[in-house]
Amino acid sequence: MRRIDTDLPGTCVIEPVVHGDGRGYFYESFHAGKFAAIGIALNIVQTNVSRSARGVLRGLHYQWPHPQGKLVSVLEGEVYDVAVDIRRGSPDFGRWTAAILSADNKRHFWIPEGFAHGFCVLSEHATFMYHCTALYDRAADAAVRWNDGDLAIDWPVSAPLLSEKDAKAPFLAEVPPERLPEYRA
Repeated sequence: MRRIDTDLPGTCVIEPVVHGDGRGYFYESFHAGKFAAIGIALNIVQTNVSRSARGVLRGLHYQWPHPQGKLVSVLEGEVYDVAVDIRRGSPDFGRWTAAILSADNKRHFWIPEGFAHGFCVLSEHATFMYHCTALYDRAADAAVRWNDGDLAIDWPVSAPLLSEKDAKAPFLAEVPPERLPEYRA
């Protein structure tokens, strides 16, 4: 497997080794030892799968307290996936990066604890998988507005299909500091 660091420290894309022939393909989507060898030691405690239609945008979600790191990938279709550093005190606070994830490229995207995460669907449908480092905690569930002008995320969709929660999420500047993760060097 190959680790590709993004321009946002802490986040990276992982390309698995894919073995394929005329019958199909096989790859390891997660192997604790191999991930640790490329600097990503994970304790996966929950895995989620979602399916969405073209134009759906989910996010920007995070959890505080009890933050979740997320190793995400696409099993069907294609998405534009975004991570935003929202750790108060971080030298990269408010910066974002993105990756195209698809069933064809089989890439994974690592979003560490303390980052907000979102994606929009580029294909007719997408089946999305999240490996999480902490269990979902409804009381800690939070979001930042997808189109926050201060973040200036270059989404490839101008009028996405949103949940009510995502449409009404606060802008990052409106989130009380105690509701944001803390940066630890």
